[in-house]
Amino acid sequence: MSESRQIAKRTGLIGGLTLVSRISGLLRDAVIAFFFGTTAAADAFYMAFTIPNLLRRFVAEGALTISFIPIFTGELKRSRETAKELSDQAFSYLTVLLIFLCSAGIFLSPWIVRLIAAGFTEDPEKFALTVRLTQLCFPYLLFVSLAALAMGLLNSLKKFGSPAAAPIFLNLGLIGGAASSLWVDPPVYGLAFGVLAGGLLQLAVQLPDIRRAGFFPRFNFNVHPELKSLLGLMLPAAYGAAVYQLNVIVIRFFASYLETGAVSYLWYANRLFEFPMGVFAIALATAIQPTLSDHAAENSWEKFKGTLNYGLRQNFLITIPAMAGLIVLAHPLVRVLLQRGAFDPAAAEATAQAMIAFAVGLPFLGFVRLIVPAFYALKDSKAPVAAATIAVLVNVVLSWWWVQVWGHIGLALAVSASSFVNACALFLAMRKKIGRFGGRSVVRVFFQSSLAAAVMGLVLWWPQAKGWWLNAQDSFWLQGGQLLLAVAAGILGFFMAARLIGCREVREIVRTMRRKEPLR
Repeated sequence: MSESRQIAKRTGLIGGLTLVSRISGLLRDAVIAFFFGTTAAADAFYMAFTIPNLLRRFVAEGALTISFIPIFTGELKRSRETAKELSDQAFSYLTVLLIFLCSAGIFLSPWIVRLIAAGFTEDPEKFALTVRLTQLCFPYLLFVSLAALAMGLLNSLKKFGSPAAAPIFLNLGLIGGAASSLWVDPPVYGLAFGVLAGGLLQLAVQLPDIRRAGFFPRFNFNVHPELKSLLGLMLPAAYGAAVYQLNVIVIRFFASYLETGAVSYLWYANRLFEFPMGVFAIALATAIQPTLSDHAAENSWEKFKGTLNYGLRQNFLITIPAMAGLIVLAHPLVRVLLQRGAFDPAAAEATAQAMIAFAVGLPFLGFVRLIVPAFYALKDSKAPVAAATIAVLVNVVLSWWWVQVWGHIGLALAVSASSFVNACALFLAMRKKIGRFGGRSVVRVFFQSSLAAAVMGLVLWWPQAKGWWLNAQDSFWLQGGQLLLAVAAGILGFFMAARLIGCREVREIVRTMRRKEPLR
């Protein structure tokens, strides 16, 4: 089986499980929206969950998954026994660090909330609730970070099933937590308990595969030679990979000064926006990183460039039509998925506007998620850190400016602009580091996909503009059925338009589905 076909197969597995995860995530958000809407309690929970979630991106998905895979892959090629020692030591030192961080976070929660949600101090009751929820949510960091280490270990071993399925259990935990709010006082505490249960389940579901692979963790506080290399990559990897979450922190800070509900609008919009992000872009990045690490360890630079080029082309082929679909279908999507119970039409309108602003940056965020692991496969931490710093500064300036003009919509637009700047900086840095890696073909797919997506968007927008379907007055079931038809029509319209334009990547996908020849 060709390398591209293997990556496509892995992406399909991860994407399929991630699709289940995202669907359960939509159900989770719908349940939370039903019980809590965009109330002060919802704002408090989303802000409280921000810090442990950000630290998860720093310590877990950023520092560990990205930096651990290339180091562990190289060691695994030399010796399975020493690779086991490395994984045990990473587990041991990480556990100690996480216990310290959780303890410090619980103690410092009042100051943390005062820093990231300064606007909440104007409402003492809301501020106090946010502090208590932050303290309850902090131990989640321990479970989810160990789950991320397990994910990095299994992905390095080319095992992708249980790591991709793990986030489903966080969603189930939160759904259970929302339901338990009927018997908890105050009700929003149920969500915090759901976070803890979900984090523990994310770790537990991966342990059987780790045991079968012979890498079940044991405490080992020796110092493997490669452990220093891992630690050397972890801090910059954490910062470079978590830039999007840093940007989210920035906009929530500014949103804390807006009217009640602004934080929740951004949360729900971001959750819907991340649906295609997780199903494809993150799935592709997860599937491609072990292969990039293999090529870097073997000094196979032409293969490295080819794999990276393949990933970037596939990113634009999928994320650009996804962006167009999110923009054109934003209002009916939010109405169908969220508008019920405490989530009223005004909240749906504000959330849809924010989602459109987030969607503009989807292709560039997908680009960043793919290219950042390539830098760490090359053990280069400087370029992602420099690009991330520029992107965060851009977001801070634009958020301060645009929140005064467009409110919470301006904050979402600032994140999209920051993702664009980050993508451009990383592209130029990679070009400088490894030379040409097929940039013209990536740009070609960008413009071909954009043109086909414009055709698709027109096909979806015209019936809405004429009032023929997806009307706000229609029943939930009618709008839901029409929305499914619209998504199917959009996908079909995009691929037909892309094929007529002459997009080679679409023809390759069709040939692969027919199994007539390998994907290149």
